[in-house]
Amino acid sequence: MSRNNTPPLPQAVIFDLDGTLFQTETLLETVHQRVFGQLRNEGLYIKPTPPIDRLLGSLGMLLTDIWKRVMPDGSPEAHARANELLLLYEMEELEGGRGRLYPGVIETLTELRNRGMRLFIASNGLEEYVKGVPAVNGIAAWFEGIYSAGEYATASKVDLVRKLLDTYRVEQAWMVGDRSSDVEAGKSNGLYVVGCDYAGFRRDGELDGADAVIRSFPELLTLMPKQQSGPEAR
Repeated sequence: MSRNNTPPLPQAVIFDLDGTLFQTETLLETVHQRVFGQLRNEGLYIKPTPPIDRLLGSLGMLLTDIWKRVMPDGSPEAHARANELLLLYEMEELEGGRGRLYPGVIETLTELRNRGMRLFIASNGLEEYVKGVPAVNGIAAWFEGIYSAGEYATASKVDLVRKLLDTYRVEQAWMVGDRSSDVEAGKSNGLYVVGCDYAGFRRDGELDGADAVIRSFPELLTLMPKQQSGPEAR
């Protein structure tokens, strides 16, 4: 863990989903192959399946930007269909038991709740998926709000986090995530930013600007003074 300054004690903690709480590659390895197999079956994309690392490295972007990076030679129709298939196959695989939370997520979130922290999720993913992952893993009720770009049609994660802060009247919060969009969203909204460096598919410089970087999820607790507790959750 690296730390740049003494963190303020937050009222709330806002988490990214993929690469932060959820070990996304355990789901997408199968979904990725299914999406491109179906696109070929429908004649929408006949080239070889792009490397999955290209998809994993795009997580955190808006979906429109993800497909431009994953298959830049794909048509608008292929991109639109890929959106539909991605959500369909993600939900099928989730309901089938595929996909895992990172080690220590359950225990760490439990401790944060015991300390009175308000917990939220903010993700650039589609609404059904972003709400489905916590639901399938039995932790959805632990979060006061689960916000997605898919639900609110925000242009950036900065806007999504601002909407969340305003709606729930949160004045002091931490942003926890693994992508540059999380750092930007936190810093642009005046939050303390914790970068997560354990997913294994981030780009160089992805977490530049974060106030602290952790290399396992439970390290988050080491940043918070145990002798204090946050304000009571609403």
